[in-house]
Amino acid sequence: MLFPIESKEKFTMANYLLQVTYTPAAMAAFVANPQNRIDALKPVFKKLGGKMTQAWFAFGEYDIVGIMDLPDNVSAAAFSFAVTAGGAIKAIKTTPLMSVEEGLAAMKKAAEVGYKPPQ
Repeated sequence: MLFPIESKEKFTMANYLLQVTYTPAAMAAFVANPQNRIDALKPVFKKLGGKMTQAWFAFGEYDIVGIMDLPDNVSAAAFSFAVTAGGAIKAIKTTPLMSVEEGLAAMKKAAEVGYKPPQ
């Protein structure tokens, strides 16, 4: 997305929901040596021009849940590819998020496109 140089609009990062499941071997390593992997990822986010704004350990389907701020989908995909390639992740899910305002704008736009379902 390009913004005019004279734009008065403030560029905001895209937000993504991150859900990660570690491999059993990675979880065993955490139990043997507890560590904050979010701190370890700070340089990765910095290189991508973003940050992890919030993160939580979870139990159930995912071990970590977090909110990432990244410049664009390419950066989000690059993050996913990089951490998955490390081998400690069994599953990763990245979901683009919209603000309530963006969701309302999308609904209004959808009402104007004239889509008709199959009859």
